[in-house]
Amino acid sequence: MRNHRTLAVLGIALSATLLLAACTSADGAADDGSVEITMIGADDAEVFAPLIEAFEEANPGITVDYQNVPFDQYNNVIQQRIGGKDAGVDVYLADAGAIGSLATRGFLTDLSEFQGQVKESSLAAAVEGNTFDGKLWALPMWTSLQYLYYNKTILDAAGIEHPSIDSAERTTWEELTENAKAAQASGAEWGLLFDQTDRYYQLQALPESLGGGSAATGDDLLTADVTNDGWVDAMTWYGALFEDGVAPRGVETDQMVQLFAAGKSAYFVGGPWSLVPILEADEKVDYGVAPNPMFDGGTPAMPTGSWNIAVSPATDAAEAAKAFAAFASLDPAGNALSAQEVIIPPTNVDSFAEYIEKMDGQDSPNTDGMGGLTLSELEEAAVNRPNTPGFTQLQDVLGRAFSDIRNGNDVEQTLQTAEDELQGLWDRL
Repeated sequence: MRNHRTLAVLGIALSATLLLAACTSADGAADDGSVEITMIGADDAEVFAPLIEAFEEANPGITVDYQNVPFDQYNNVIQQRIGGKDAGVDVYLADAGAIGSLATRGFLTDLSEFQGQVKESSLAAAVEGNTFDGKLWALPMWTSLQYLYYNKTILDAAGIEHPSIDSAERTTWEELTENAKAAQASGAEWGLLFDQTDRYYQLQALPESLGGGSAATGDDLLTADVTNDGWVDAMTWYGALFEDGVAPRGVETDQMVQLFAAGKSAYFVGGPWSLVPILEADEKVDYGVAPNPMFDGGTPAMPTGSWNIAVSPATDAAEAAKAFAAFASLDPAGNALSAQEVIIPPTNVDSFAEYIEKMDGQDSPNTDGMGGLTLSELEEAAVNRPNTPGFTQLQDVLGRAFSDIRNGNDVEQTLQTAEDELQGLWDRL
């Protein structure tokens, strides 16, 4: 930690000096020249504690107050506070895919002054995801991917072969379903779990693998399309998992990883952050990791993208807010610190390279090869969320549709209703 802080001081010393000179009483500073900025996000406070501590140490005149908002309430809070021009929020987390929507509604400060630095220091896909209408609206912070975790003990007891870690030999969803049922027949409580049931982030990749697209089409990405064959087939498969008892109904999404960590499921699809509860379990399961599956005859498709760091247009401490955002994104040490508590890939190219080097050693031998798998999956299978101005509506409408399908509603009728509702909302934009 000491080395990270030393690098942080060196990396932002000049910008901090300029910042303190710029933060006058007209820019949110107190009479003594100190500035407090407020950051809101959907992760626990301890996630950002190392980042905030390092930033404050390098910038003695600035303090950062982090406020956690539960994930399922986060979009509504953004709408209320940022949409209501609440000067009490200076910096907030903006999700991948939402940048176009947030920018269109005037919820983001134009950060194009950082465009050159971001292009040089960040992963290309992350830069693209934060760019809308030719302008940079947020700074990249994290990216993401999904793995197929499997319980070796359960599979061995059922005589099921372990899936390969090689992306070129990824299993199919169809084969995985059959193996999951076989594992249950051999005694496993559950066959296959998803980290984020009913969330677009998790489920977009299913129809994408079958050629169904992202749901947002047209030149402006405001034409809804979730009734094509790819969407219908993917959601029919998804609904059958719950109808057939391969996955559980009535279990909160944040409990899915806990079930896998407790040895209750043969397979689990989740991100690198899922390692945390797995490693913290009272009795650690013997597990392995493999590439995200694809549909038979389809193409590899895997969720990606994560939180970016944005500055509220209503802030009265803009320079301090920008400096903190830049530290969390552009400074390699700061970006690494932002991600270290959740084991999620940072987007700064130097931080990302360091992250990849460490992945194999997270929990060897169970995580052997995880670094190489991360690289190959991000290169070959990652599917970004559409940067549509109507992303908020897309998430909300499809989230309800996913829930209805999971609970047994007719797939085609549910998707048609969702498409009609979504198009109606988009037509008003």
